[in-house]
Amino acid sequence: MKQKQVLEIIYDDKTVKVRRSWFTNFLYRIFRINRKHKDRLFIKVFSDKNELLKLYNAVNHSCYTNAKDLIITTLEDAVYMGMKNDCSFLIGNYLNLYEHQSTFNPNMPLRGLLYFAGVLQGYLAVNQMDIYGENLIKIPTPKYVVFYNGTDTIADRVEMKLSDAFENPGGCMEFTAVMLNINLGHNKKIMEQCRLLEEYAIFIEQIRGFQNKGYDLEDAIDVASEYCIEHDVLKKFLLKNRNEVRQLILTEYDAKKHMAIVAKNALERGREEGRKEEKNNIARKLRKQGLPVSNICELTGLSEEEILLLEQEEN
Repeated sequence: MKQKQVLEIIYDDKTVKVRRSWFTNFLYRIFRINRKHKDRLFIKVFSDKNELLKLYNAVNHSCYTNAKDLIITTLEDAVYMGMKNDCSFLIGNYLNLYEHQSTFNPNMPLRGLLYFAGVLQGYLAVNQMDIYGENLIKIPTPKYVVFYNGTDTIADRVEMKLSDAFENPGGCMEFTAVMLNINLGHNKKIMEQCRLLEEYAIFIEQIRGFQNKGYDLEDAIDVASEYCIEHDVLKKFLLKNRNEVRQLILTEYDAKKHMAIVAKNALERGREEGRKEEKNNIARKLRKQGLPVSNICELTGLSEEEILLLEQEEN
């Protein structure tokens, strides 16, 4: 018979024994940890806790060795286009949020602040902490890292401050997002200390390289995968997840394309509304000057009904 795994938890100065499976499900409920939505490729690559720990050590110049020290706290609701692009976890009294971005977004500090607030709610509930009590509550120190591999040129390390978004200077709070450029050739020390991150960068660079040679995205992914497997880059990961990797990248691309179309349509609507308002203003002025409606129709392209409606609104 398989022996049940038991954890010892200190609660109210008492040691309580609980089953590991029960505690895991409890954390899932409290933190609303996601188990349904698809990860983005970057998060998928670092889904193994041992590899995530190596990434943490490389970023923080630390030397943790036990992946069990790392507690995943990723929120379920932080989903973009049906995909997860973030990972949050506790280790050594630090609450870390790692997020991947392939486009530059200056609003990351605000996004991170809202995300951490949600995670801390779960943390306070798990630890039975009363924020209305007389004693100071100690909470994990937040660390927010954004891993960027877009095509815009940025420095190896960029600090973005919440205060940059304040309407007026001198606010009472600050929150910092540290953006690390993980394109190949950047942040070499981190890459040296985390081989998987370097291999991920090589894989993305290969895809872009084949696209520049005229391959469409799907073919570029396939050829880049073959190249990387042959050269022992993400070999184990690609052999196991090759089809899913292709689908993840294509899905991410479709999401970007969708957002670009939405933005373009919004811009066109804005321009069209601006042109229409300009015509309306001209029609109002000409009507006030006594120009016949028929002439205004010819000059502005507005219908007689539209011009008469504008006249009614003026009155």
